[in-house]
Order: sequence, then structure tokens, then C-alpha cells
Amino acid sequence: MVARTVITVRQERLGTELRKLRERSGLGLREAARATGINESKLSNVETARVGVSAERVRFLASHYGVGDSPLVDALTVMATERVRGWWEKYRGRLPRSFVDLAELEYHATYLRSFEMVSIPGLLQTEEHVQALYGETFWGMAEEQRTARALFRLRRQEVLERDDMVYEVVIHEAALRIRRADRGVARRQLRHILEQSERPQVTLRVVPFDVDGFKVLYATLLLGGPVPALDTVLLDAAHAGTFLDAEAQLDRYRRSFVEVQKSALGIVESRDFIHRLTLDQ
Repeated sequence: MVARTVITVRQERLGTELRKLRERSGLGLREAARATGINESKLSNVETARVGVSAERVRFLASHYGVGDSPLVDALTVMATERVRGWWEKYRGRLPRSFVDLAELEYHATYLRSFEMVSIPGLLQTEEHVQALYGETFWGMAEEQRTARALFRLRRQEVLERDDMVYEVVIHEAALRIRRADRGVARRQLRHILEQSERPQVTLRVVPFDVDGFKVLYATLLLGGPVPALDTVLLDAAHAGTFLDAEAQLDRYRRSFVEVQKSALGIVESRDFIHRLTLDQ
């Protein structure tokens, strides 16, 4: 089988999950190769996603590893057979890989849970807000790079048009008050958030400054997989995000999001809060 020249985040995750299943069975790579009759080098290439794997081979490996989680195995076989080449692929090589990976993961996500501390969530930003973020002096980027990043961010918002998408977002008051441009842009951005919160698939809450004991200071995005084991967490950063998929990490950030929600205002109270902020702008 010809080695891939481009490895997508979904292909990489499939290989990672197959490696996890092997390791949980107590088999080393050489032992697994002997037990399954698959060449050790090929098995290694499958686990690192350098080569593809068929649905039949996924089920074969899962059986040898003693995996009894049928929904997980079914989800992995779907990942092995999918041939989606999304709009984000035209940006591969033009933007950081984490940007492209995020769009691909959002496209396949069953739900999104987002917390933002100092920034408006990208999926809720207005075009003029995005343009302000990628302004002329933004980290000295060339105009072509700034334009590509702005267009890419706006295109990602199409995921909210999916009827089956569930988007739970919590925004700290700090993010709502920071002005990336002038008062007019800030006011229209807040109104846009209110409009988007009316979508049936969007649940919006706000954490106000006066909440006592609030300790979560990092932006996170939890992307739901077809089964919980295939969830992904994105930790946001200025230059590129970090994707996490270890079971302990997923559990930690699931619990963290629940705590953030507990600190936030209710849905109606949050909308009223943002409405009052628009009057202050």
C-alpha cells in the first residue's frame, strides 16, 4: 500500500485509537503482529496513519485485541472508510495545520462545548470583528495570510447551520467587554451573539465578573465524537491550538466545562446580561 503524503487529523486519530486498543490488550507491537499475522512494519504504519486500513481490518484487529465495545468499533470502521474531502483542504499548507484540523473536527463533531475567557468564540464572530482581529499590524503577517485566516474563520461558522449540531458556549464577561475595534463594532458584535443564541442548536451562558471563586482561566473547546472515547479537546493558544484525546484528559476537561456552566448565569439571564452590555457600548 502506498504511503500517504498527507495525513488528516481523523486518519491520525484512527491510528491512535487502534494503538490504544492494542496497548490495552497488553500486546506489544511485535506480539500483536505475530498474533494477527500482520507484518510488524505495516501494523506500525497503520497506527501512525502512514497507510490506510480497511473496515474489515479494523474489525479483525479489534477482535484480536478482545474489544467488546461495539459502538466504538463501529465508529472506527466509519473513520476507516470515509472519503470526505472538505472545503478546509484548500487551506492545507497555507494555514497552520491546527486550523485545518479544527475545521475537519468541527465538521464531524456531534456537539461542541466551548468556553472563552478573553475572546469572542470564533463561531460567533462578526465579519468586522474578524477583520479587526486580523488587522494590518497583526503580528506582522503578510496581507495574503491575514486574508486567508479571516476567510477561513468565517467559513468555519457554517457548522452552526447544521440542524443536528449542538453548540453549548460559555463566555466570560471579560471577553464581552474587550473591544477589538471601536464601540460600534463592539455593539454589533454583542447583538450578533444575541441573534445567534436564538438558534435552537445554540445554548449560550455568561460568567460575570462578580462570581466568587472562579478558577478556570483557559479557553477550551470540546468536540464530541460519535462515542465518548472519540471526543477531542482543543486548548486554544495564540499561535496554534493543542488537541488532546487521552481518556484522563477528556474526563478532566468534561468536568471542567461542567464547573464553568455551574458558575455561569442561566440562559435567559445571560441574554439579558448581554443586552445590557449593548446599551453600555
